[in-house]
Amino acid sequence: MKGLFIISGLGIFAMLAEIFKGLGLKKILYPVVLLGIIAAFVVNINYEWNNTMSISWFDNMIVFDNFALAFSGIILALAFFWFIFANDYFENTTNVTDHFALVLFALTGALMLTAYRNMTTLFLGIEIMSIPLYVLAASKKNDVSSNEAGFKYLILGSFATGFLLFGIALVYGATGSFDIMTIRTKISLMEGSMPMFFNVGVMMMLVAMCFKVAAAPFHFWTPDVYQGSPTVITAFMSTIVKTAAFAAFVRLFLVGFGNINERWEMVMAVIVALSLIISNITAASQGNVKRMLAYSSISHAAFMLMGILAVKPGMSIPSVLFYTLAYSIGSITAFSVLYNVSKKGGEGFDAFNGLSKRNPLVAICMTIAMLSLAGIPVTAGFFAKYFIFTTIMTTSFKWLLVLAVLTSAVGVYYYFKVIIAMYFKPAETTEKVEIELPVLLVIVITALLTLAIGFMPNYVIDML
Repeated sequence: MKGLFIISGLGIFAMLAEIFKGLGLKKILYPVVLLGIIAAFVVNINYEWNNTMSISWFDNMIVFDNFALAFSGIILALAFFWFIFANDYFENTTNVTDHFALVLFALTGALMLTAYRNMTTLFLGIEIMSIPLYVLAASKKNDVSSNEAGFKYLILGSFATGFLLFGIALVYGATGSFDIMTIRTKISLMEGSMPMFFNVGVMMMLVAMCFKVAAAPFHFWTPDVYQGSPTVITAFMSTIVKTAAFAAFVRLFLVGFGNINERWEMVMAVIVALSLIISNITAASQGNVKRMLAYSSISHAAFMLMGILAVKPGMSIPSVLFYTLAYSIGSITAFSVLYNVSKKGGEGFDAFNGLSKRNPLVAICMTIAMLSLAGIPVTAGFFAKYFIFTTIMTTSFKWLLVLAVLTSAVGVYYYFKVIIAMYFKPAETTEKVEIELPVLLVIVITALLTLAIGFMPNYVIDML
């Protein structure tokens, strides 16, 4: 809870730094933000773990239980790494404070999504997170593709929000409450007599949440938005935003609608199947690395949806939590390397040609990230998929397990295209790829974390 206040306070501080330029607040903004994120992480984990917190004044609409603290801990850790890797994004612009404020308010919305207990705060969290992202996606003002990305994200995001609000209204009409736990109780009491429009409401909310996590067939915005947005913003959306969206998804469908899973599980199973097939086949044909990572993120969303589909809170929640951690850390490494390589070589696979000779350490870290995203032992990504497989194996959707294995083989192909380019293709230039020391540390640390989590997955999942 205190972490949420700290992050929102940092967002307000960023706006004040622009207003009071004469006080020199802009110069200390970056270190203050990093220290604030560390403080929020420490307060959340050290002082609130096993000590559920809520605000009675707000009718307990936000509750920071261990579930929320675990997801928010991952989000804050990712935010710390992200701010270091995105440092020059803030340096090379005249709108530094605006960008800081937008990112911090998006982060505030992400933290709200981990802890909402009311459909009103679910909606507020999604909008507080999404609206700054519409602006950030279009923040490269002179780039037509960035403007297009922001416009598409705004239009389609607003459309999805309409589905969410309509679904919330129908669920409220059937249950008489916005509170998730009250809805769960009403569903149990009225199991055989829920009106048909309640099912329609649940389906509409499912569509809206699938849009937020970029699951097929609601994924059409993802490739264009990811490719057109500044790379650092794409990394933010692919890691922090996706983690928050899945935290919201898990709470809504495992807690709120978990008792009626037979009404939505088949629809979700079809969505998972479509996501696995469409994303992997399309990613394999891409020539742009950032666009390939966009399509691959749809595949990873499908794996996390499989964890929810199992409807086994004792297994589903830890497996989804572990998967978001493994996927996000690997993505931070990949996008950090891509961002620095693309400064001189573009975003195509050929930009990575000969990287093993131009910067061997970075090439090793990128290899670890690609192996993890592909699910190769003994990386974090392998055990992330293993935990999802063991969760879904005890359900009637074993066919999804077979499909996931087959499509993962396709995933190995396009991830290895990057590795092959780095080690087996001649570089077009002998110029070294220079990376600032703080960013290089982020790349190395996240790569080592990927290996460390892979070597002790049970310890990590027990801790989570």
